[in-house]
Amino acid sequence: MREARVIALAGVLQACTLVRGLATDGRADAAAVESSLASVFRIDSDSAADVFGGISGVRLGLEVLIAHLDGPQRDAAIARLGIGVLRLERKLARRRAMLARLREGIDAIQRQVEHLGVAHASVQARLAELYAETLSQLTPRIVVHGNPLHLSDPRRVEQIRALLLAGVRAAVLWRQVGGNQWRLLLHRREYAMLARGLLARCTMDHG
Repeated sequence: MREARVIALAGVLQACTLVRGLATDGRADAAAVESSLASVFRIDSDSAADVFGGISGVRLGLEVLIAHLDGPQRDAAIARLGIGVLRLERKLARRRAMLARLREGIDAIQRQVEHLGVAHASVQARLAELYAETLSQLTPRIVVHGNPLHLSDPRRVEQIRALLLAGVRAAVLWRQVGGNQWRLLLHRREYAMLARGLLARCTMDHG
């Protein structure tokens, strides 16, 4: 179960890292984007790893998690986004109507994913629209800072919103497997060790 919590938390940080990259540089790792977005549609997976298509689906998130738990190079902006995403999930959990609307919207977009693939611009646009109609209405809203050039680009904004939705999906998983802030603080070193083990495993599996 602790491994599942590490994977879920890595999923949250991966989405936040991708959002940060798009907002500041206009770029994000394509494979990580695809894994994070695909997780939105894997609602009834058998394991935390399956949500991301395997441990390698959160490779970037594991690297960021290790850096935040056990390294000197922590990105405060990514940490703030992660906290914002986890808080947003807590607010969502108390809004049953919004949860139902999200599930309904995801089911509707799933049919498009089957034809076009999760990385397609129109799929990301629909995910962004779903985020804007639901999670973006909760307060305080997540504020993404970055380069105004990228934040004024409608396509980048759609990608950012779609990835924030993916971040909340990972936060839902984090709660489902028993994650909470106190547990993270108490088991910080253990989580870092588990993350290193998971990262080594996905490196061995995929080279």
